[in-house]
Amino acid sequence: MTKGKRVGIVGAGNVGSTIAYSLAMNGACHEIILRDNKMEIAQGKALDMSQAAAAVRSHTVVSVAQKASDLTDCDIIVITAGSPRLPGMSRDDLLMINANVTREVVADIKQYSPNAIIIMVSNPLDAMTYVALRESGFDRSRVLGMAGLLDSARMAAFIQEKLGYGGGQIRASVMGGHGDDMVPLPRYSTVAGVPLSDLLTQNEVDEIVNRTRKGGAEIVALLQTGSAYYAPAKATAIMIDAILKDTKQIHPCAVYLEGEYGFSDVVSGVPVMLGANGVEKIIEVTLDDAEKAMFAGSCASVQSLIDTLHKNQFFKGE
Repeated sequence: MTKGKRVGIVGAGNVGSTIAYSLAMNGACHEIILRDNKMEIAQGKALDMSQAAAAVRSHTVVSVAQKASDLTDCDIIVITAGSPRLPGMSRDDLLMINANVTREVVADIKQYSPNAIIIMVSNPLDAMTYVALRESGFDRSRVLGMAGLLDSARMAAFIQEKLGYGGGQIRASVMGGHGDDMVPLPRYSTVAGVPLSDLLTQNEVDEIVNRTRKGGAEIVALLQTGSAYYAPAKATAIMIDAILKDTKQIHPCAVYLEGEYGFSDVVSGVPVMLGANGVEKIIEVTLDDAEKAMFAGSCASVQSLIDTLHKNQFFKGE
């Protein structure tokens, strides 16, 4: 339990409010501040969560930012704001809409919480993390995206479903961009330390990999009126917890690469050590030729979005 820590959440929709609820329930921080353009809905959710926190004797207070300056001196600010991904909409369709939203939010963060760590959740995730980094001018250790943790959790759930056992002991590993080009790594996935290849056939592993790639779309199709939020929110809360408690745990997160894995000036999901300073170390795992090719494809996919932003002269001075 960390005292006096303040977390701002911009966007109090399903994902943002569920992150706040998760944090309030485990007392990870002293104060959670929601900011949303639907002020009364955010206030209602904040009241409801504060009462839930009281029920579990958590010291966390949930409040609402009436204006941008209310998000002052936050330790972490999570950005979930933006247009959601609707059925039939690709992550690319969201690019320009959400890049502009991210730019506005980051301008406020620079002004009122210049020492904050930014966690991006808005899609397209990797490109929005790039936008937040460029617009903030922060060190890359303080701007990261939530994706790998979610994709790994989805893969672990599918492994458990396929096996019928091993719940709580499954460690699945996913790298690369958040989207259809993500890089699930069965070679680095285990059940109680037993390699996945010893427990499942290659066909079964391939099925799990495929389903992991389409994990978000599967939920969008079933919900019909939105996208997943419980797992994305919990994955984000786990990242926040690791930073606030300075645990030095390794989690896959989207970060700006400067030569790691042979790529630069692009954001991609890789294993990182999370601590009080954000991304304190980028871990480089050994990839075989097939995995390298998939990772390169994933980076190229994110690069094409970044190129689109440049072509539209999104960044000032271009």
